[in-house]
Amino acid sequence: MPLARNLLLISSLFAGLVSATPAGDQKTIQGWVLDSACAFTKGLEKPVSRECALSCAHKGSPLVILQDDGSIFWPISESTPAEGQNSRLLPYAGKRVTVTGKVYSKGGSQAVVIETISAAGK
Repeated sequence: MPLARNLLLISSLFAGLVSATPAGDQKTIQGWVLDSACAFTKGLEKPVSRECALSCAHKGSPLVILQDDGSIFWPISESTPAEGQNSRLLPYAGKRVTVTGKVYSKGGSQAVVIETISAAGK
């Protein structure tokens, strides 16, 4: 009997954790793909150049999406363990993109799980 009660308690706790997981809102965003450090430390409105964004990404810096209003989206994966998203963004480094996916916000940060990505007009 105690084992059955313990299993019921564990399954109830697990169900509570799963239901507490925040749901992302499906959105489409547009912005520039650039190095995360430059987005924060240089106050850029767009990338310096494609070569600069590629160089930083190849050295391991995460690429982000910078919108025209200055908001930054961190591309993330939903998998566990998480996977970096630079490989998906490299073809667009230094360019404007349109991204559709689940958007999450937490503590002033914004992240997007990319479902589709394409080049956008300037």
